[in-house]
Amino acid sequence: MRLINRFIIQRRMRTLTAKVGNVLIGAGNPIVVQTMCNTHTSDVDATVAQCVRLYEAGSEMIRITVPGPADVECVKSIKSRLKELGINVPIVADIHFSSQTAIMVAPFVEKVRINPGNFHRDHNEARKQFARLIEVCRENGTAIRIGVNHGSLGDYITNLYGNTPEAMAKAALEWLKMCEDADFHNVVVSLKSSNTIVMVEAYRKLMAAMKEKGVIYPLHVGVTEAGNGDSGRIKSCVGISTLLSEGIGDTVRVSLTEDPEDELPAARYLAARYGHKIVSSMTSISLQGRKAVAVYDAPSRETLLLDVACDFGKRLLDKTLDELELTGTYVDDSGDKISIQESGLGAYLVDELMQAARRRFYKPEYVACPGCGRTMYDLQKAFEEVKARTSHLKNTVIAVMGCIVNGPGEMADADWGYVGEGNHKVTIYKGKTPVLKHIQDTEAVDRLVELIEKDQ
Repeated sequence: MRLINRFIIQRRMRTLTAKVGNVLIGAGNPIVVQTMCNTHTSDVDATVAQCVRLYEAGSEMIRITVPGPADVECVKSIKSRLKELGINVPIVADIHFSSQTAIMVAPFVEKVRINPGNFHRDHNEARKQFARLIEVCRENGTAIRIGVNHGSLGDYITNLYGNTPEAMAKAALEWLKMCEDADFHNVVVSLKSSNTIVMVEAYRKLMAAMKEKGVIYPLHVGVTEAGNGDSGRIKSCVGISTLLSEGIGDTVRVSLTEDPEDELPAARYLAARYGHKIVSSMTSISLQGRKAVAVYDAPSRETLLLDVACDFGKRLLDKTLDELELTGTYVDDSGDKISIQESGLGAYLVDELMQAARRRFYKPEYVACPGCGRTMYDLQKAFEEVKARTSHLKNTVIAVMGCIVNGPGEMADADWGYVGEGNHKVTIYKGKTPVLKHIQDTEAVDRLVELIEKDQ
């Protein structure tokens, strides 16, 4: 008999409903899968083409960056072109640093994502502009996502609560209060961090506070800047599945430094698993003190990876389990059954899982954003080069960030950072201090590696 495992998955708690175009989020509706374009919004043809691919690949909502007022006309064209193609997937405008852009674009999209930490430099003015945005959204049936980022909380909130999970929850609650005071409830909230422990704790604190108040808003859950490949998928599943298993989360994004289409299989898996449509390929488990030995009969390597991350991520994060051994088989691309233990895949997955849960580090910890329309260099290529040339290092945290929105903040725990400035220029950080500025992106990886090797 196949088992989900012996860890109980709680039913999602009842929430309010957010209406985003033809999609309902929260209040018992199915978990919504979404992703974000990485095209430049000003390139309307490329953005429309990518939206079509994402829609066909199963994205139920698509976010695009809107850097400034000049991009609003591009958004209108993108929406019009998609409508002509018969595609009514909700479009979410992603806003940073420009409250006026949020107000201008709100009539033409189904949802506006704002970041409380950089909505406006002046906190009092931010509150005034947010009140204006609420009224525009009310008039046009547009939803709002209050999207708090650990890396860009802003001075106002960090001066009060520090750069902590509590600060993230407090920031969200303050902006929710503004919505409630205006009797506006078409709202979704997110609290993103690249650190799985910080991310989970922030959502738990927010959920506890909302339950205490008696009003629970829909939550968008995800691990930001998770990286790519196996590591990015495992890290995302550890954080997201921990929350979904507790009934926290109504829409998900798996953020990977890859093409956005590649995010969707893992996101769809999470929605199906915690929507109780699929179960784990684990067939048995034995507990020996604080060690678990799990047996799998997985239909593919990818399924095994996702199953293991979801089966054990929460217990490792919460430190109710210290050791893990994986046995059994999986089916490879040729259709052959492969031993998980003898192939070495089991030990590798345990190492990756321990690192994702921040219990043990066996290689450098990479923080990398997925990239979007604000990225002005080849982020995926740079990230792969950085990984290839630093993989031998241990106890080192290296961040590769597309732009300044989350860059300096999300890499606050990093030993070294590589942050795009725009115009194919990069700033290299040591800790929180920029040590090289305006480096051409074609030579920036070389310069970063030189600095790391010199410092070793």
